[in-house]
Amino acid sequence: MGRSETPRSESSSAKPRAGSAARSSLAVFLALLALPLAAPAQTATTTNALPRVVIPTSNRPTAPVRPVNPAKGILYPWRQNITATVFWIGETPTQNNPTPNDKSSWDQQWANNFGGFDDPDPGARIADHRSGEFRPKNFTPRLNPFYVALPYNDVAGWAAHKPEASKVIPWFNRINPEPGKTVLKGRWVQIYNGKRSCYAQWEDCGPWVTDDWQYVFQGKAPKNTSNQAAGIDISPSIRDYLGLQSGQKCHWRFVEAAQVPYGPWKKYGQLAGAAGAGGAEADAQRRYLEYLRKLRDEQYQRKSVSELQTAR
Repeated sequence: MGRSETPRSESSSAKPRAGSAARSSLAVFLALLALPLAAPAQTATTTNALPRVVIPTSNRPTAPVRPVNPAKGILYPWRQNITATVFWIGETPTQNNPTPNDKSSWDQQWANNFGGFDDPDPGARIADHRSGEFRPKNFTPRLNPFYVALPYNDVAGWAAHKPEASKVIPWFNRINPEPGKTVLKGRWVQIYNGKRSCYAQWEDCGPWVTDDWQYVFQGKAPKNTSNQAAGIDISPSIRDYLGLQSGQKCHWRFVEAAQVPYGPWKKYGQLAGAAGAGGAEADAQRRYLEYLRKLRDEQYQRKSVSELQTAR
């Protein structure tokens, strides 16, 4: 089943309460930050406080979320101040990373299905907040270039789940999977660094370990002690979007698919089933979604803060 139980390390490259008006302004400001592509790239800094980032499910800013009842639409808790390391599809083995990334824990043809080598070299990539393009220059990816690895695998072979999987994975019983079929692949996470957040899908296991359910699902400190106790691997597109370098801290949490806003993380890989990877229908839908996003952003940018507050 690929390298589901093979350890992997990081690559070598790689308020006090204010008045209601102040709280309202802060909520509006954070909602605007959560909108994709609404602001230029900023220098990333991570705070120690729980990030007051909200999911933009409507035009109204929403209150900070509380943990955890996804069946009722309540979001999951943050994993705070986690060291991130950078990895990529097609990464070749090195002394520090003996496992190649042409396969993932759940995809034997990961590099082929992605469409090629996800070259991390900044000179070989497009990273543009204005256009929303964050991907390799040499080809159009067939899978989402915003992907992560977390240190747990729910399957122990093609025909069985690990004994604890049904007890510790919050959405396991909702999905009621067939034996040995992962419920983790493709799961959405939100990642926050400084004043910007993005969304990504869980596509591999690591760094280093694949059995750390206490950290992934219960918020304990990562079991791994290598690479500054790294607890999440991020793709080059996430690195570029957030300005988050390998070894720096971030916050992350799970989110439900319906709560993920449109952005660079939904430009590729999300519509492949409509007409085959790269099909005309999928491409037309992608262009139409881009057009709608652009209209929305233009409307928001024309509004003043007072107008946005009035609209609430």
